[in-house]
Amino acid sequence: MFDPAGFPAGGLSGQHPGWPTRLGPLDCKAGRVDARPLRRSDGDAWQQTRLADKPFIAPWDATSDLTWAQRHTRSMWRSHRSLLRVGARRGEVVPFAITVNGEFAGQVTLGGIQRGALRSGWVGYWVASQLHGKGVATAAVALIVAHGFGPVGLHRIEATIAPENLASRGVVAHLGFRQEGHLVRYLDISGAWRDHLLFAMTIEELPGGLPELLDRWRAGRQA
Repeated sequence: MFDPAGFPAGGLSGQHPGWPTRLGPLDCKAGRVDARPLRRSDGDAWQQTRLADKPFIAPWDATSDLTWAQRHTRSMWRSHRSLLRVGARRGEVVPFAITVNGEFAGQVTLGGIQRGALRSGWVGYWVASQLHGKGVATAAVALIVAHGFGPVGLHRIEATIAPENLASRGVVAHLGFRQEGHLVRYLDISGAWRDHLLFAMTIEELPGGLPELLDRWRAGRQA
């Protein structure tokens, strides 16, 4: 579990530092937020939530030849979870389920992890629509960013977000990510190549660890 007093001890030993583990808890308007490894039993909640929340998720999701329903079957869940677990064992990704009061509420992931002189990765996240605006996504991202700079051993974490996705931009803004650039025709989303904004943070910008992230979060909510 992450020690909220600051960055936990950790490093680059092994092929998958910082996983599996459990992060949290943090309290927000919705309740107690934790992040834990994905479970096989999360499949039903994942399927139901993603199908119900298509209007909120699909506009920001990668283009696919499959329908939304075809992309969210039980077999697709098994494949999705399996691929993430394989990537985690290789040290390429650190995937978590977001839970609120113990119930599955979304996902937060550190992906694209590079070692060597780069030591970077990106953060991606989604949360069930009934929890939007209650601080759940921001709490989950705060946990995984602090974890990424701690035992995962990263120096830099990025987030690429569509300019129109104001809610997601608000999450990284509250935590102190800075905008570094505008990526032209960056990702194939909803059948077209879409521009994205590039946000980033390095470990030097977060000397206070998780407590500093939480202070930024609280300040953003009060602004």
